[in-house]
Amino acid sequence: MPDEPTDEQPDSPRPQKRSVASPESTRDSVAALLARAVAQLGGAERAGQVAMAQAVGEALVSEEHLVVQAGTGTGKSLGYLVPSLLHDDRVVVATATLALQHQLVERDLPRLVDAVKDVPGLDTSYAVLKGRSNYACLHRVREGVPDDQGALVQLPEGSMGAKILELRGWAEKEAEEGGTGERDAAPRHTDREWRQVSVNHRDCLGASRCPFGQECFVELAREKAQRSHLIVTNHSLLAIDAVEGVPMIPEYDAVVIDEAHELVARVTQAATDELTALDVDRAAKRAQRYVDGDAAHDLADAGDALRDAIAAAPTGRFEALPEQLSDALQLVRDASRACVSAFPKEQSSDGEGDPGRQQARGGVQELFATAERMAAGSQADVLWLTDGGDRGPQRLCVAPLQVWGQMRDKLLTEKTVVFTSATLMLGGDFSSVATSVGLKPSERVEVGSGGHDVPDGVLPWRGLDVGSPFDYGQQGILYVARHLPPPGRDGLVKAQLDEIVELVDAADGRALGLFSSRRAAEAAAEEVRKRLPHLTTLAQGDAQLSELSAQFVSDPHTVLFGTLSLWQGLDVPGDTCQLVLIDRIPFPRPDDPLMSARQKAADDAGGNGFMQVAATHAALLMAQGAGRLIRTTSDRGVVAVLDPRLATARYGGFLKASLPPMWTTTDGGVVRQALKRLAASATS
Repeated sequence: MPDEPTDEQPDSPRPQKRSVASPESTRDSVAALLARAVAQLGGAERAGQVAMAQAVGEALVSEEHLVVQAGTGTGKSLGYLVPSLLHDDRVVVATATLALQHQLVERDLPRLVDAVKDVPGLDTSYAVLKGRSNYACLHRVREGVPDDQGALVQLPEGSMGAKILELRGWAEKEAEEGGTGERDAAPRHTDREWRQVSVNHRDCLGASRCPFGQECFVELAREKAQRSHLIVTNHSLLAIDAVEGVPMIPEYDAVVIDEAHELVARVTQAATDELTALDVDRAAKRAQRYVDGDAAHDLADAGDALRDAIAAAPTGRFEALPEQLSDALQLVRDASRACVSAFPKEQSSDGEGDPGRQQARGGVQELFATAERMAAGSQADVLWLTDGGDRGPQRLCVAPLQVWGQMRDKLLTEKTVVFTSATLMLGGDFSSVATSVGLKPSERVEVGSGGHDVPDGVLPWRGLDVGSPFDYGQQGILYVARHLPPPGRDGLVKAQLDEIVELVDAADGRALGLFSSRRAAEAAAEEVRKRLPHLTTLAQGDAQLSELSAQFVSDPHTVLFGTLSLWQGLDVPGDTCQLVLIDRIPFPRPDDPLMSARQKAADDAGGNGFMQVAATHAALLMAQGAGRLIRTTSDRGVVAVLDPRLATARYGGFLKASLPPMWTTTDGGVVRQALKRLAASATS
């Protein structure tokens, strides 16, 4: 199966366009409202922000998709919020991270609404929608939590019990005072503690059957969204609504996808299922209380067969299911189907459901759906077995081979979509990202072109790079340590450790190290601690990431080393970070089941799987990692890549074209002198 859209792929026709305003009037109205908002907020006009806002406005009225790269400092939130407010119909804004969602709802939107509140006829209503488990459940708070057999569990004793009591009290206060019941607003807690006051979609009784349905935080959030012009949500909820076809969001006309470089990963994650023998055991135990006959016992026996099959199967991706595992999955599928059918109908006459029965039946239904999907062995899915060990029991995982087809058929043909991020041009153009979400390079039209006829099945889209207010050529240096040996499988070697120590010493701390593995980050941290004891060296895992980030910001003579979660989202402007170290080009692991399957599929379709999958993945991460350096117009510093392949390999040009246009050198002496000058300037 090809990993990218081909022009031969049949498509659903896009709905007929309605009459729209002229491009000129759209640009003028967007620019005027943006100027008003910026002035009220005390800001200054940014050419990139204006260009982005006008392009988004045109895309919304012309119903042509837009892919817009807006560099750090552009102010892209206002760049899409202003035209979204002006749009006639409801617009959904979807983000990848809760941090950006929180920023939009708690800071950007309230300030924007206040700035434009006097504009006549402008609907500035907005709401936020999250997944069900992000809200407290009043039924669980008031009635308790069922155990595996459906009986209510007693409140735990000790500190956990006290924390759950605190969360219950907070939820009751939220209900009394008209609060949202969102997890972000709750007292500090762990994941385990939060699960005692929340439910997922499977365990929810439903508003019509729950005695507290009228007060339900989720239902109230949906009602508010139904009355709002803008809805802020996340990629996963958007995927469930649009791609999976489960209605989660009120009807809308268009969607703006921020942090769009994360979209494919989030949609894939939302469509991934897992199964363990323990899941089958748990479902069978919960069902025993409600199911007569042998159905629950048969399900337990199927769980034993699955346990034996998993123990006998090799870890990693399956090209074809081993016979024993295939038979076991069919047993689980058939036994869970029979078990669901064996549940008697509820006898309650007051409309209230038994939460234990609801949980038990829902668990078996979910088990059936997952086992059926895995047993089918569809070429559209990738199936693999994890290692287990310290990370828990071995798990069977199934994920879609690609998501561009579903996104094209179920989202892009139905809605107008704006994709935006600071990193969407990989290798110097939009083709890689556009292809991955279901837009064909051949469908691209020039920004600002006039009206044109659109053949059936074609989804026109425009790509726009509005640049950045930063002068990367003056503010940043890209240093490629060409003299180092290529990275191997055995972790960091002495030459790389020496290079890290020399660069960190020259910067007098002020360094963020982005590593391909936890082992490499810890090895580098240990070496720097030993040889530069006057600096504070932190490694991911030493404390919570928020605590490490706060300490890194507060002390300029600090070094922070970590892995993937530091590559994206960490915002440390100023002298705190003047050196970003990247130990190696972040290609996916060769044994990554999903990436290797996608790479093979691209090769089989006649493409270049390495460039389409591995190099694109690496380019995106490197662009995100390098983006940690320059966060304001006054920032200065060095991105040091300790992998010589960036300078010597044929794909190095593609990767460098994905990075900010910094001045580039392979001279380590020049770089160390530059870092020393920056450190001296920061100290003075």
